[in-house]
Amino acid sequence: MSYSQYQADLEIAIRVADAARSAIAPYFRQALQVENKLAGGFDPVTAADRASEMAMRAVLAELAPDDGILGEELPDQPSRNGRQWVLDPIDGTRAFIAGLPTWTVLIALSENRRPRIGLIDQPHIGERFTGWPGGASYSRGGQSLPISTRKTALLADAILATTDAFLFQGAEWQAFDGLRQAVRLSRYGYDAYAYAMLAQGGVDLVVESALQPYDVQALIPVVQGAGGVITNWRGGDCSGGGQVLAAAHPGLHAEALAWLRAAAL
Repeated sequence: MSYSQYQADLEIAIRVADAARSAIAPYFRQALQVENKLAGGFDPVTAADRASEMAMRAVLAELAPDDGILGEELPDQPSRNGRQWVLDPIDGTRAFIAGLPTWTVLIALSENRRPRIGLIDQPHIGERFTGWPGGASYSRGGQSLPISTRKTALLADAILATTDAFLFQGAEWQAFDGLRQAVRLSRYGYDAYAYAMLAQGGVDLVVESALQPYDVQALIPVVQGAGGVITNWRGGDCSGGGQVLAAAHPGLHAEALAWLRAAAL
């Protein structure tokens, strides 16, 4: 499918991302009050998260008022037409509050519960990764280029990423640790930015667990549009979140899945 079929919706997504950039800019690397949403753990939220989501929703209210919205910080807005925007106002809030530029804004448009277009935006660096059925692109500083995954086919040559290895427990950890030892190199702490690097041809595998729909839906069109594969640990649809495996090449995905499938939930 061509870019032109999705151009109108991609232009809306770009407007939404621009609004998030403007809303977040005054907060990054500034003193912030951090609230914890999780009793017995740590799930941070800041004024920047809320400002970002409110700004994005304001654009959608103007440009796509009949579309539904699923966001991390604010109540769901029901869809009147089968379309739903899925928003993560700051994916990687822990990185954000630490001043690390690896957090992103995630925007997806889902039709009939399947993500069709996705956008991963890193406002501080100015990088934007966009995906649609049949393609993906990278833009920065007014320049836009097509992107594609590396064609790494062997685990022994692969670069693996995950946000935090300590999130895996029990059988999940055993499965991940086996895979980690089978690859050439592992990197940690990049949240959704790792999937952008997979789409651009740097990282070869990303393995995650306990994701929410707003954590993953924007990633799917970007990874797939760049030629990669993204599924759950059983090899099925991961748009609902949970355990996620992204790979640069189908053969590499099959090899990695063989390590993870035994721990699939």
